[in-house]
Amino acid sequence: MINIKENEHLSIMNHSCAHLLAQAVKHLYPKAMFWVGPVIEEGFYYDIDLGDEVIKEGDLERLEKEMKKIAKDGKRIVRRELSKDEALEMFKDDPYKVDLISRMDENENVISAYSQGDFTDLCRGPHVESVKELKYFKLIKFSGAYWKGDSKNKMLQRIYGVCFENENDLNDYLRELEEAKERDHRKIGKDLEIFMSHDLVGKGMPLWLPNGAIIRKQLENYIYKKEQAMGYQHVYTPCVGTVDLYKTSGHWDHYKENMFPSMKVDDEEFVLRPMNCPHHMLIYGNKLHSYRDLPIRIGEFATDFRYEASGAVKGLERVRCMCQNDAHLFVTPEQIGDEFKKVVELILDVYKDFGISNYKFRLSLRDPEDKEKYFDDDEMWNHAEDTLRKVLDDFGCEYYEAIGEAAFYGPKLDVEVKPAVGPEVTLSTCQLDFLLPRRFELSYIDSNGEKQVPVVLHRAIFGTFDRFTAFIIEETKGGFPLWLAPTQINIIPVNNEYHLEYANKIKEELQNLGYRVNVDSRDEKLSYRMREAQINKIPYNLILGDKERDNEEISYRKFGSEATVTLSKVEFIKLLEDVINKRGN
Repeated sequence: MINIKENEHLSIMNHSCAHLLAQAVKHLYPKAMFWVGPVIEEGFYYDIDLGDEVIKEGDLERLEKEMKKIAKDGKRIVRRELSKDEALEMFKDDPYKVDLISRMDENENVISAYSQGDFTDLCRGPHVESVKELKYFKLIKFSGAYWKGDSKNKMLQRIYGVCFENENDLNDYLRELEEAKERDHRKIGKDLEIFMSHDLVGKGMPLWLPNGAIIRKQLENYIYKKEQAMGYQHVYTPCVGTVDLYKTSGHWDHYKENMFPSMKVDDEEFVLRPMNCPHHMLIYGNKLHSYRDLPIRIGEFATDFRYEASGAVKGLERVRCMCQNDAHLFVTPEQIGDEFKKVVELILDVYKDFGISNYKFRLSLRDPEDKEKYFDDDEMWNHAEDTLRKVLDDFGCEYYEAIGEAAFYGPKLDVEVKPAVGPEVTLSTCQLDFLLPRRFELSYIDSNGEKQVPVVLHRAIFGTFDRFTAFIIEETKGGFPLWLAPTQINIIPVNNEYHLEYANKIKEELQNLGYRVNVDSRDEKLSYRMREAQINKIPYNLILGDKERDNEEISYRKFGSEATVTLSKVEFIKLLEDVINKRGN
């Protein structure tokens, strides 16, 4: 889906269309006052105070008709420059505009306003030449929005819209929006009972329901086995740490605004941890290490807490409580290449299993001219950056370099994945760190018997289980592959009196083989039960009647298919094994 904010021409059109909306609102709601109407990735919105009026279903259509009427009239859009005093006088009856003007920099001598016919709005611009250019637009939705985003302020009404150059582009975009709605993990998560939220728990604190817990556990088991085979040692650490821990790590100075407030207990001051690296540093430092011990790979499925603005919280995708697929690899400088290669191999292996193919690597490097921003060790930086480049080149991975965007303490690899809908998302990361081991005074004894400081690779393959689950839900529309589905097999006896016994027998055999099986023996029509199983997106639905019972057979219908296939019980079990082994459907 196109990012309108990043397209200069579309950005101008959408900003102009926000003014067109405001003019139409003013025609239909003469007492309306306006806060801001910015361009966003998905188009534009305008925050409006309608007094006692409330936007309802059907009002968007009325506003669109009025917007089309104004556009057809074809008034030119004219820029006017004002002094601050002139602007305050022009908008003296609108407290929202007065607030904006009053907070403008005193050195901003020229303030601009744009007029189109009987409507004038405060704006920096630029705009299109005439409202006649604004033909292909659509008002998408409306919602409430606190003035200035502060819940202590008045609730305004926010109207969203989008504008394009031609009808085809608009229709394509609207189709993409519908597709995005169908894939929205929040809706699917509710329909399939994967997760929920509740105000008593708090915003951004999802509750994983039984179906969601199964999915998450399968993801944990999957990545745990891969990491264990690669020599990772998994640990458990507390969800809190003292303020002193994060002062030592440096997070208190540089990340405090993203952390939850501290809490005093007895003579200690704790915070909910936003990341796990400080705990893992202490575990490494718990005993002496020789160069022969390295690399040491410490992994954890760790719950972390980060303060996200309430407006940014979104289902499982943006949360305040998350579980990271986290690991820290302690290596010698000479081992950076081999360990980084293994991380990339693991990423590629995981993406293959999940059918993720549309992605690229982003390599964040330092700006060598900026000596203030980065950890001062040219030799280490040059070695690390050259090593990372070589690994990616050897793999033949598509990547691009982001000069000047490395962290202070080392270069970083991000894997940017293009989902089925929406902008790119970062799933996997690998960050080199020269600094944190020094802050915690970590060391190993080299081959000459001298103390050296290890380099740390922070890496997360899934990122967080929360965001990765949201991604998989939207990629599959909730039609999970067999190995990941909460209920893998649904058994429907045609008639409970004659077929339930055989259904329960098949259930027991499949459960003994480790499958997650349900028998739907409700007193409902066969067609109803089959239809509901499709709605619940269960991968395999078994229909068992006389023929199946008498011949020890299985008749099944896959999710999304109208075809019914009959196999012997042995053949069906072999089919399941093959599908599971291939991570398929």
